[in-house]
Amino acid sequence: MRFTALPLYAVLLGGLLSACGGSSSSSDSGTPPTDPGSGGETPTPTPVSTLRIGLLPDTQGGGDNVSMHPMKAVLDKEQELGVDIVIPVGDLTDHGTTREFEQWTSVAESYRDAGIEFLPLMGNHEDSYAYSVEWIENMKHYIPDDAVHMSGAQYLNYYVIRDNVMIFLLKYYNLPIAFDWIKQEVAAHEGEFDHLVIASHDGLIGAKYGETREMIVEGTAGDDHLMNKWDDIRAFFSKHDVIWVQGHEHMYQRSVIKAPIWVDPTSWTEDDGNYRLPQYTQIMSGNASYKGYEFRYGERELVQRIVQQKMNTMKNGSTAYDVNASVLTFQGDRVDYQSWFTEHTIGANEDGEKELAAPQWKLLDRFSRTKNRCERIVYPNSIPEGTRPVMYLDSSYISNDCYAPDGSVARMVGGTNDTFNRVESRTRDMEVTPGFSRASTVTELARLAYQFLFQYNQPWTPNLNAENRVVPNADDAAVLDIPETTIDLKEDVTMSWQAANGDTASDILIISGTQNQTGTYSNAYGAAKDLETDTGLPGSQPDGTAKQAHALPASASKNWDLATAVSDAYAVTFDANEGVDTDSHTLAWRTADGWQAIAGTDCVVEQPFDSAFLSTPPNRPDACADQPLVGFDADHGRRWWTVLQQDAELALISR
Repeated sequence: MRFTALPLYAVLLGGLLSACGGSSSSSDSGTPPTDPGSGGETPTPTPVSTLRIGLLPDTQGGGDNVSMHPMKAVLDKEQELGVDIVIPVGDLTDHGTTREFEQWTSVAESYRDAGIEFLPLMGNHEDSYAYSVEWIENMKHYIPDDAVHMSGAQYLNYYVIRDNVMIFLLKYYNLPIAFDWIKQEVAAHEGEFDHLVIASHDGLIGAKYGETREMIVEGTAGDDHLMNKWDDIRAFFSKHDVIWVQGHEHMYQRSVIKAPIWVDPTSWTEDDGNYRLPQYTQIMSGNASYKGYEFRYGERELVQRIVQQKMNTMKNGSTAYDVNASVLTFQGDRVDYQSWFTEHTIGANEDGEKELAAPQWKLLDRFSRTKNRCERIVYPNSIPEGTRPVMYLDSSYISNDCYAPDGSVARMVGGTNDTFNRVESRTRDMEVTPGFSRASTVTELARLAYQFLFQYNQPWTPNLNAENRVVPNADDAAVLDIPETTIDLKEDVTMSWQAANGDTASDILIISGTQNQTGTYSNAYGAAKDLETDTGLPGSQPDGTAKQAHALPASASKNWDLATAVSDAYAVTFDANEGVDTDSHTLAWRTADGWQAIAGTDCVVEQPFDSAFLSTPPNRPDACADQPLVGFDADHGRRWWTVLQQDAELALISR
């Protein structure tokens, strides 16, 4: 059944956007609008500061030019969203010339003068003459005076602490070089920050690129600098809940990168509370240039789960380029993230602003979470029947108990991920150079590929993206092919807890990740396909067949704009803490107008949750038809439950 909760979702989204930095935001107080019916059971918390960090993707414009129109569009959007800091993620220029830096600074200076702080980092297109002359000469006016620089890498690797966020900026290819320094500085400032953001031009995993493929799998024999730190880096990033942001790829992607738990088994203990998965977040910030890259190589299944992916290349069926503007908002131990996109057909500055004169921004991606959270990777409901249920291969919204500090307990108890996005990759290859490359044979190269990137497909370790992720090239004995394939995206679903405030009688449960996909399907270049009618690429199933078309729920919009997104129906229980009188309170959610009961008193079902309610709800008065299904389970004494089709913030309030 599809509940008619979309209008309420629109209201809820408005509230979330305000909390993340809209023009009408009141979130600096750390408290939502006052609900006069709450009774003031808990004291209003001390106000906390808000820090908003915008990401500016690659702005190289081709030749001795900066892509000035996309750059200005991104900065206008992020200024509108109230950012305090902008991180240009490298490749500010194409050739690193004086002319390009003059163009870049001519755009950036007005935003800097208006109070936005810039934290630029060097990409591969500045890693030349520009470093010793143009980069330092121009960026020393943007890199803050209080930045702490890595010895021997001044203006290349540095960090700042702003509010409760520690931010590292790393030059292209410098992660293995700077890693020991990062660990040292993080340890030196322990207790001074809640969030760790690390930005670099390229990434450990990548989409088109990635240091692991370039420096390990296809690496040079004897160059073990990254290989020796590969496990330690992922373990450290997971332990510190790193948000990694990057450029270089000219496409948008958010994924989670799996850590090797055997490296640091103390990253979680029972005393820490709720279990957070051993992973960290990787964000490829998208595009702000006059070119777009196709999706090469695909998902690195051994270590990566992709939760959002969008590219636009102006070729092979794609009709535009994307511009991406993303904002991370930090408030206490909470982080809210939004990524917006708009399309354009500009090929050079001389073309004029065209579509970017009045950009039509659409919300592409988002998440909300705190450090105290429970996590699930929810797979799409396209897993072949009979697949062994290993490696998180589960498409249901089911979780363990998730405990709040005040004693409240939440749990996901039902639902299936039927609404998901699908993307394609293109065929690429890797090559052996005997005597030079790490691998001396294609067999060795395949071993490295399966050891560090791709999941080897066996019944006990199935690869849902293909039967063979790497195969020897039929025509060249020195080449290993990574065949094109079709990939169904996953969901990173989190349940986080935030302290009660003056409007709630319980701690606040934040559910995020259920509502980020709408049933889109695109080829490797960004051209639209139809998930319900188009078959996937040959060989994209674990048995060597093609992924089949998938029947989406009626609520799936197949639209990139998340304003149209409706999640699959899922159920969650909420057990009140011992201090709450269940007769005088009810389950509520946060809306743009503050905290409101999810359903009226006469609409609350007095019985335990039954999984059948996801498709066939119990009888309620006709007046309740437009309200989400809410129940109270007297058999468990203190338990509310609800069926939702959206991300939500839940708490108990006075009736």
